[in-house]
Amino acid sequence: MKLLCQVGVIFGVCWISQILESLLPIPFPASVIGMVLLFILLATGVLKLEHVREKADFLLANMAFFFLPAGVSVMNYFDVLGSAFVPLLVICLVTTVLVFGATALSIKFTLRLMERGKKHG
Repeated sequence: MKLLCQVGVIFGVCWISQILESLLPIPFPASVIGMVLLFILLATGVLKLEHVREKADFLLANMAFFFLPAGVSVMNYFDVLGSAFVPLLVICLVTTVLVFGATALSIKFTLRLMERGKKHG
Protein backbone atom coordinates (compact mmCIF):
# COMPACT_ATOMS: atom_id res chain seq x y z
CA MET A 1 0.00 0.00 0.00
CA LYS A 2 2.90 2.32 0.78
CA LEU A 3 4.34 2.05 -2.74
CA LEU A 4 0.92 2.63 -4.26
CA CYS A 5 0.60 5.86 -2.28
CA GLN A 6 4.07 6.96 -3.41
CA VAL A 7 3.17 6.31 -7.03
CA GLY A 8 -0.05 8.26 -6.48
CA VAL A 9 1.86 11.24 -5.10
CA ILE A 10 4.34 11.26 -8.00
CA PHE A 11 1.62 10.87 -10.62
CA GLY A 12 -0.47 13.50 -8.84
CA VAL A 13 2.37 16.01 -9.13
CA CYS A 14 2.78 15.05 -12.80
CA TRP A 15 -0.95 15.50 -13.40
CA ILE A 16 -0.98 18.93 -11.72
CA SER A 17 2.04 19.97 -13.80
CA GLN A 18 0.17 18.95 -16.98
CA ILE A 19 -2.75 21.13 -15.93
CA LEU A 20 -0.44 24.05 -15.14
CA GLU A 21 1.25 23.65 -18.51
CA SER A 22 -2.08 23.96 -20.30
CA LEU A 23 -2.95 27.08 -18.29
CA LEU A 24 0.32 28.93 -18.89
CA PRO A 25 0.27 31.52 -21.68
CA ILE A 26 3.78 30.49 -22.81
CA PRO A 27 4.95 27.00 -23.77
CA PHE A 28 6.78 25.43 -20.84
CA PRO A 29 7.50 21.70 -20.38
CA ALA A 30 5.24 19.98 -17.86
CA SER A 31 8.17 17.84 -16.71
CA VAL A 32 10.09 20.93 -15.58
CA ILE A 33 6.98 22.33 -13.91
CA GLY A 34 6.56 19.00 -12.12
CA MET A 35 10.15 18.97 -10.87
CA VAL A 36 9.86 22.54 -9.61
CA LEU A 37 6.51 21.76 -7.97
CA LEU A 38 7.93 18.64 -6.31
CA PHE A 39 10.95 20.62 -5.10
CA ILE A 40 8.72 23.33 -3.64
CA LEU A 41 6.53 20.74 -1.90
CA LEU A 42 9.58 19.01 -0.41
CA ALA A 43 11.36 22.25 0.53
CA THR A 44 8.33 23.68 2.31
CA GLY A 45 7.63 20.45 4.17
CA VAL A 46 4.18 20.03 2.63
CA LEU A 47 5.46 16.73 1.27
CA LYS A 48 7.90 14.61 3.27
CA LEU A 49 10.76 12.76 1.60
CA GLU A 50 9.43 9.50 3.03
CA HIS A 51 6.27 10.00 0.94
CA VAL A 52 8.22 9.49 -2.30
CA ARG A 53 11.62 8.02 -1.38
CA GLU A 54 11.21 4.36 -2.38
CA LYS A 55 9.46 5.02 -5.69
CA ALA A 56 11.88 7.85 -6.55
CA ASP A 57 14.83 5.54 -5.83
CA PHE A 58 13.29 2.92 -8.11
CA LEU A 59 12.78 5.45 -10.91
CA LEU A 60 16.34 6.76 -10.54
CA ALA A 61 17.80 3.25 -10.55
CA ASN A 62 15.96 2.49 -13.81
CA MET A 63 16.46 5.87 -15.47
CA ALA A 64 18.41 4.43 -18.39
CA PHE A 65 15.30 2.50 -19.43
CA PHE A 66 13.46 5.80 -20.00
CA PHE A 67 16.08 6.97 -22.51
CA LEU A 68 15.50 4.04 -24.89
CA PRO A 69 12.66 5.70 -26.87
CA ALA A 70 14.76 8.84 -27.32
CA GLY A 71 17.69 6.75 -28.55
CA VAL A 72 15.52 4.96 -31.08
CA SER A 73 14.13 8.29 -32.28
CA VAL A 74 17.65 9.58 -32.85
CA MET A 75 18.35 6.58 -35.06
CA ASN A 76 15.34 7.50 -37.23
CA TYR A 77 16.99 10.84 -38.06
CA PHE A 78 20.53 9.59 -38.46
CA ASP A 79 20.80 10.99 -42.00
CA VAL A 80 19.88 14.49 -40.79
CA LEU A 81 22.27 14.26 -37.84
CA GLY A 82 25.03 12.86 -40.05
CA SER A 83 25.00 15.96 -42.24
CA ALA A 84 25.74 18.13 -39.19
CA PHE A 85 28.07 15.68 -37.43
CA VAL A 86 31.03 18.01 -36.80
CA PRO A 87 29.00 20.91 -35.32
CA LEU A 88 27.05 18.45 -33.15
CA LEU A 89 30.27 16.83 -31.94
CA VAL A 90 31.78 20.21 -31.04
CA ILE A 91 28.59 21.24 -29.22
CA CYS A 92 28.53 17.96 -27.28
CA LEU A 93 32.18 18.25 -26.27
CA VAL A 94 31.96 21.92 -25.24
CA THR A 95 28.74 21.48 -23.27
CA THR A 96 30.09 18.36 -21.56
CA VAL A 97 33.14 20.27 -20.36
CA LEU A 98 30.92 23.16 -19.24
CA VAL A 99 28.60 20.82 -17.32
CA PHE A 100 31.57 19.12 -15.64
CA GLY A 101 32.96 22.51 -14.64
CA ALA A 102 29.62 23.80 -13.37
CA THR A 103 29.11 20.60 -11.39
CA ALA A 104 32.56 20.82 -9.84
CA LEU A 105 32.03 24.46 -8.87
CA SER A 106 28.59 23.68 -7.45
CA ILE A 107 29.98 20.86 -5.32
CA LYS A 108 32.84 23.05 -4.14
CA PHE A 109 30.40 25.84 -3.22
CA THR A 110 28.07 23.39 -1.44
CA LEU A 111 30.93 21.90 0.56
CA ARG A 112 32.01 25.39 1.64
CA LEU A 113 28.48 26.18 2.76
CA MET A 114 28.29 22.92 4.69
CA GLU A 115 31.63 23.61 6.39
CA ARG A 116 30.48 27.12 7.28
CA GLY A 117 27.25 25.67 8.70
CA LYS A 118 29.18 23.20 10.86
CA LYS A 119 31.37 26.00 12.28
CA HIS A 120 28.35 28.14 13.17
CA GLY A 121 26.17 25.28 14.43
